[in-house]
Amino acid sequence: MQELTNIPHWYLTLGGFRLEFNSETLIMSWVVMAVLIAFGVMSTRKMGFLPGPWQTLGEVMVSAFRGLVDDALDEDNRHYFPLIITVFLFIWLSNMLGVIPGLSEPTKDLNTPLAYGILGFFIAHYAGIKSKGIKAYLNEYIQPMFFMAPLNIIGELSKVVSISFRLYGNIMGGSIIILVVSDLVYGLVLPPALNAFFGLFVGTIQAFVFTMLTLVYISVQTK
Repeated sequence: MQELTNIPHWYLTLGGFRLEFNSETLIMSWVVMAVLIAFGVMSTRKMGFLPGPWQTLGEVMVSAFRGLVDDALDEDNRHYFPLIITVFLFIWLSNMLGVIPGLSEPTKDLNTPLAYGILGFFIAHYAGIKSKGIKAYLNEYIQPMFFMAPLNIIGELSKVVSISFRLYGNIMGGSIIILVVSDLVYGLVLPPALNAFFGLFVGTIQAFVFTMLTLVYISVQTK
């Protein structure tokens, strides 16, 4: 279990404050971003009527998520499509890193899913204010009676906790199960199978669920 408890850190002193950074999470996040940038370059470098393999893969992914966004959002709010597909690709690739020996998932660190949860929260409420106007937006918090406002606010804030901890719990839980079973059977047949299951299947499902919840939150706020 030392892999989970021994967390490498980078330290930075700024203005009298000592800042700590999880170096493993940062490095793995940079790896994911580098892969996404490389994929974007490869899929758009030689675009043509007869697409190559990279362009085909890019078009399939764009078409799939474009349909989901078009179904969930009205025409005025479909410009959030780049955000939705980027959230999915980043989280999905982050979850996939756990399948590769020597690498770890950035989503195993609570800071990563929490950051994306907070990002989705602010974007959803910004979209709501822009779509309805500030007066109509604030009026929703006192429905059906004005004294319900605290509960309505807590309900909105709880969405950040729910969406973030769901992803974190599944990825971290999978890592713990793999480590425990590996110690029991000394890394024979079962741990690689578990690693593939949690990385490929659970990682994909959780990335899709997180993305769809973000899309739903934006959709709810804009209607």
